[in-house]
Amino acid sequence: MLTPPPPSGSAGIAAWLEFFSSVELPVLRQTVRQLDEARGCADRVSSRQISDIVFQDPLLAVRVLAYIQSFGGRHLHRDITTIGGAIMMLGVEPFFREFDNLPTIELTLKTHPIALLGVLQVILRTQRASRYARDWAYVRHDLNIEEVAVAALLHDLAEILLWCYAPAQAIAIRSRLLADKTLRSAVVQQEMLGFPLSALQLALCHAWHLPELLTTLIDDANAHLPRVQNVRLAVNLARHSLNGWTDAALPDDFAAIQALLRISHEALLERLQLPAETLPGT
Repeated sequence: MLTPPPPSGSAGIAAWLEFFSSVELPVLRQTVRQLDEARGCADRVSSRQISDIVFQDPLLAVRVLAYIQSFGGRHLHRDITTIGGAIMMLGVEPFFREFDNLPTIELTLKTHPIALLGVLQVILRTQRASRYARDWAYVRHDLNIEEVAVAALLHDLAEILLWCYAPAQAIAIRSRLLADKTLRSAVVQQEMLGFPLSALQLALCHAWHLPELLTTLIDDANAHLPRVQNVRLAVNLARHSLNGWTDAALPDDFAAIQALLRISHEALLERLQLPAETLPGT
């Protein structure tokens, strides 16, 4: 089935919401390969092993969470807020039946190599943010560490979708930001799309009936909450460090993380496995 063209830049958030809700979300080629290998020995694969595969792929993760909400329906006594919980409720064999013949990001963007590189960079960033969030939630003795890790993994979902299905717009936004380092992403997105991607992100969360708790953790407007701070700081550090550890925003990131975790600068560098001599001004 052919994918319809994305909305024009002036179409408004409702049109983009309808568009992204009409396409089948692709996953990483590596994810498909890993699932095929696991499917070959489905009788010996645990839900935990499946969860580990899903957790490396933000688009498959959101597909699983959205599906389990509709699958459980009124029989759910509470929202399923973790990938592990979703896989356990669904079961391994039903999971393989439901998530078969998945389209891949690489095939979706086969004629857009620049966009493919762009989306893979964003996914790498979300994977890194999720690892940071998980580690810090452990330090904070969070009661459900995976919820925080999932929220960090999904925090930039709208940006991933833009790269996949509106590569021209994604490239244009990135070009503006690279040309002027003083610009904020949300400002450029507002100018070029008519809304910041964070607004589209929250609209997608509601439209796809994602758990309210995850929507809360993803929303930076709730930054006064420690768990949201955990997610936001993990996302910020992953973004600022992706191209190396010389970004001017890193000292502020470090200070905020140290305050949240109540640890010293040296302890934070140790957790990040960073030698102090590799950082400017340290």
